[in-house]
This record gives sequence, C-alpha cells and structure tokens, in this order.
Amino acid sequence: MQLSKQDMLDKANVASKNTLMETLNIEMVDYGDDFVVARMPVNSRVYQPDGVLHGGATAALAESVGSFASHLFLDIENKFVRGLEITANHLKSVKDGYVYAKATFIHKGRTTQLLDIRVTDDNDNLVSICRLSTISLPKKK
Repeated sequence: MQLSKQDMLDKANVASKNTLMETLNIEMVDYGDDFVVARMPVNSRVYQPDGVLHGGATAALAESVGSFASHLFLDIENKFVRGLEITANHLKSVKDGYVYAKATFIHKGRTTQLLDIRVTDDNDNLVSICRLSTISLPKKK
C-alpha cells in the first residue's frame, strides 16, 4: 500500500519525536519526485548570541531534510542512511519567521548520494547553500 503525500509527511514528522528535529521544531512540509522541503521557526531557540539564526541550526535543518530525502527515495526497508559530510555557506541573516530548506539530488547512487540544499526565508531570499553527502548501507538482519 502506497502512503499518501500527507501520510508520508506525517510519518516523517512523527519519527522526529524525541530528536534534535523536535528540539529545533524542524518539520517536513513538502516533497515531490525530486525534492523535499522542511521548515524551521527562527526564534530564540535557534539564535546565536547577537539574536540571529545560528549557522549550526541551519546546518541541522539542512542535514535533516537531506537525510530524509535519501530515506524517501531509497530502499529504506533494507538500508539505513547516514550523513558523511555537510558544508554550509551562510549568505544572509534571519531574525524571525521561518527558514525553508529544499533538498534536491545532485547524485543519487546506490551507495552514496549528494544533495544540494537551498535555505530561504519567508520572502524566498537565499539564506544558505548547503551540500550534504550521505551513504546508504544494508541493514543487518
């Protein structure tokens, strides 16, 4: 049985309970044939000391959405996904609202994946550009 889009998003968000994603209020909000989108509120929970979005919180958002994309588009019944490396170039500060991370594949191999993740604000301004490499490995039976 194939899950509906909303059921798949709900399943992803339920799986985030008691994790960093819940702590940062990261929520998967959309996906399509070649992308996944997550959002995170910008507030004091994710600020650096001068009151703007912390780059580490942005990187956590990017890794969360990229890892979910790898899970969604690969055989998760038989494989698990881990992040290998993440880079983030921060281009704009954000003080409030939401940031949105859209992950798309640059390379979707059987073992390794490379994702481009663009983080934008409520006005679609580019906040950060991130790259995430992931690896999918067989689950031990």
